[in-house]
Amino acid sequence: MELFPPLTGFYLAIENDTRIGTVHISLYMALLQQWNLNGGLNPIIIARAAIMRAAKINARYTYNKCMNNLQEFGYIVYKPSTNPFNHSIVYLKEL
Repeated sequence: MELFPPLTGFYLAIENDTRIGTVHISLYMALLQQWNLNGGLNPIIIARAAIMRAAKINARYTYNKCMNNLQEFGYIVYKPSTNPFNHSIVYLKEL
C-alpha cells in the first residue's frame, strides 16, 4: 500500500540520478511538506527563510544553487521573487 505517492515518486525518480545529493533531498522534502500543507495543490508560495530552516540549510548560496538545480533537473518549476516583500512560487512536478 502506497501511503504518500509524491514521496514515493520522488525517491523513484532520484534513485539513479547521480546529480542529486543530500541537500537537494532535504530541500525537496521541505518543499513537499509545504505542498502537503497547501492541500497538495500547486503552486506553493514559499518564504526562503522558512524553507531554509525546514531543510536545515544555513547558506543562501547553497539554497539558491539547490533550488536552481532542482528546476534544471526537472523536479520543480521555480519562480523566485525579485521583491523582498513578495514570496517565491514553486510548482512541484508530478514524478
